[in-house]
Amino acid sequence: MLVRQILKSKADDGVVTIGPDASVADAANLLSTRKIGSVVVSEDGKVAQGILSERDIVREIGKRGTGCLSETVAEMMTTELTTCASDESADAILAKMTEGRFRHMPVVEAGHMVGLVTIGDVVKARLTELAMEKDALEGMIMGH
Repeated sequence: MLVRQILKSKADDGVVTIGPDASVADAANLLSTRKIGSVVVSEDGKVAQGILSERDIVREIGKRGTGCLSETVAEMMTTELTTCASDESADAILAKMTEGRFRHMPVVEAGHMVGLVTIGDVVKARLTELAMEKDALEGMIMGH
């Protein structure tokens, strides 16, 4: 299965973004309100500058206390993004996520974000593929 197929299967194909000058507290509120695990940092909503996850925020609160919530998103975000293209396979994305130990990946075409895939999206796609393969194999065995 390709990333473009995963994006089509998602209920919401938009990418939630926040500006780099927003406070970390604002980002945490956005994550909580939208019930999502990360937010892409972008000035214009098209070009990804970084990503900030709930894990990033919790990790920094644990290290430095709640004072870090008043910092800007730009000060805490991950700037070295791993992205993918819509023609990449689910297996390739799963390998990148597992190796990099992250759960959210922007999908970029011609320098602009076209979506965001999560490890949950990829696992769901793989399970769907496996179920279809199982049904096909059972059909072959049964002579259907």
